[in-house]
Amino acid sequence: MTSSPLLSFADVSRGLTERIDQALHGYLAPDPDCPAVLNEAMRHMLLGPGKRLRPLLVLLAAEACGGSVTDALPAACAVEMVHTYSLIHDDLPAMDDDDLRRGRPSCHALFGEAVAILAGDALLARALEILARDVRPPQVAAACCAALAHAAGPTAMVGGQVDDIRAEFQAGDLQQLESIHRRKTGAMICVSLELGALVAQATAPQHDALATYGRKLGLAFQIVDDLLDVRGEETPVGKRLRKDAARGKLTFPALLGAEASQRRARELVADACAALDLFQPHAVPLRTLANYVIQRSR
Repeated sequence: MTSSPLLSFADVSRGLTERIDQALHGYLAPDPDCPAVLNEAMRHMLLGPGKRLRPLLVLLAAEACGGSVTDALPAACAVEMVHTYSLIHDDLPAMDDDDLRRGRPSCHALFGEAVAILAGDALLARALEILARDVRPPQVAAACCAALAHAAGPTAMVGGQVDDIRAEFQAGDLQQLESIHRRKTGAMICVSLELGALVAQATAPQHDALATYGRKLGLAFQIVDDLLDVRGEETPVGKRLRKDAARGKLTFPALLGAEASQRRARELVADACAALDLFQPHAVPLRTLANYVIQRSR
């Protein structure tokens, strides 16, 4: 692996998160045809203090492949909308039953279950609308729509969520656990990179390298998420902790132990970073982000 000095996550995200947030505000401007309470619920969740990890991956992947942030920004916003929709539904009483998200009341806790469900539905629809309308050329927009719909669908994120629920209080193994989280968590990380590559009209080797990076990073992200539930602090994490064991969740610490899980996350991040060698110096921001994933406290 080519050695390059890493930046800090703040260095990598500085300027980009502001552009993402500004664009998200614009996409959810009040509309007389949208009920005010629905718009408020969407804005409450989408514009909260999130990490913006997935839209950052879109932008950094596009830049690594020679594309522009401006061209990739609609795809970055679409990914964040789909991710936020998934969080809204994940927090519902029928799912994880969480009343806190990103350090603030979850959507259903503030607006009720019906509005929360509809806010999630609306964000999913708006995401696909943005891709179809604002990504150019049209054939790239179509490819982006197909990729994001697949990643959010029954063989990826939603299917992984179903298997995660069905695995509660059941004996499981590492193969099953990794299968769940390659879909439930990893699919949205992988598609973030794929959208950036599509917008930049990347080469096949660039697509392949980013896909490998995304698969490894997605699993590492989930391992750290599981570890934060065990030993994180609620205020920086921004959600209720110590819930996985009570719900009988199949998690990496429960299966491997905390120390072995941490080692596995580090190995996955090292493999993810090694996959980026062909990008040479343009890999530095993506490597920095990968290292942030295993060092994060939220």
